[in-house]
Amino acid sequence: MRHPARLGIALTIALATAACSAPAGGGSEADGAKPSTQDSSLTSCGRQATFAAPPKRTVALDQTSTETLLALGLQDSMAGTANLKTKIPAPYRAAYAKVPVIAPKIATGEQLRAATPDFVVGGSADLFTEDRAGTREELEALKVPTFVSAVDCPEQNPAGRTPFELLFSDYENLGKVFGAEERAAELAADQRTAVAKAGENAARVPKGAEQPTVVYLYSVFNGMPYVAGRTGLPSEMSRIVGAKNAFDDVDEDWPEVSWEEVAKRDPDFIVIGDLSERGRPGDSAAEKRATMTGHPVVSRLAAVRDDKILEVPGIELDPSVRSVHALGLLAAGMKDLGYVR
Repeated sequence: MRHPARLGIALTIALATAACSAPAGGGSEADGAKPSTQDSSLTSCGRQATFAAPPKRTVALDQTSTETLLALGLQDSMAGTANLKTKIPAPYRAAYAKVPVIAPKIATGEQLRAATPDFVVGGSADLFTEDRAGTREELEALKVPTFVSAVDCPEQNPAGRTPFELLFSDYENLGKVFGAEERAAELAADQRTAVAKAGENAARVPKGAEQPTVVYLYSVFNGMPYVAGRTGLPSEMSRIVGAKNAFDDVDEDWPEVSWEEVAKRDPDFIVIGDLSERGRPGDSAAEKRATMTGHPVVSRLAAVRDDKILEVPGIELDPSVRSVHALGLLAAGMKDLGYVR
């Protein structure tokens, strides 16, 4: 993020890739979604659903699911969206404007039912609880099938599949349900290419050099840092680009740690997740930088002293259609910092 002009170009290219030629208008048959001529079914995080026809009133419970559906050109099949955390990317805004917002934050069961959905999609299982949208069992008893991203339940998927491959399987499964297989295949193929390009980094680490270590600083809450652990997407990003997540020994996605523990790990560089648009204290990249430079111990780290800090959009550090963009920024940043030839 130290090169704003280049980042703007990179973001435009990445989102254009993610949009996969999806138009700003409707997801009609002419746009690549074809009416289903037979039942389609899928198994999502341990639960199976069968569809006699493509859903027409889908509700997306979070921004991740919303943007996936928009990337597949399915806005005309959406009856609602909820829990927007940041601005919708420019390529999707016209399409997003056509979708009713049923809740600005996490949707309740009442808000969901008022939208009369015939399919409900969520990026994580914790959106489907009794005090939120309702459990998956409750919704399915009402003849409303549900979908949870495969990334949120890796233990129920074939062993050895990477988080990115699980993400791409979401595109393909949703494409099958909506009769948009071609668009889904193109989106998955484009993003696989982006992952492969970022993976070229690993072969360009100077011979004999150790993999650089990195700490991903996602948020600061009540003065305490939340970093990427072993099970979060950043660990996979690190592996792809030839780095090592300094907190790979912590079996959580985003554990709370101490600043002293960050200093103890003494990372070669730091990736800051910028969550400015979320608006909580400590969310912005500038606030995170100020906290580190003002800390009596962390400020002494070479990564902080020498400004070996990269900034990426925080939302892109969680699995989504945008994550390949953050991966590209990480790969380019490592080159800028001299870790890759």
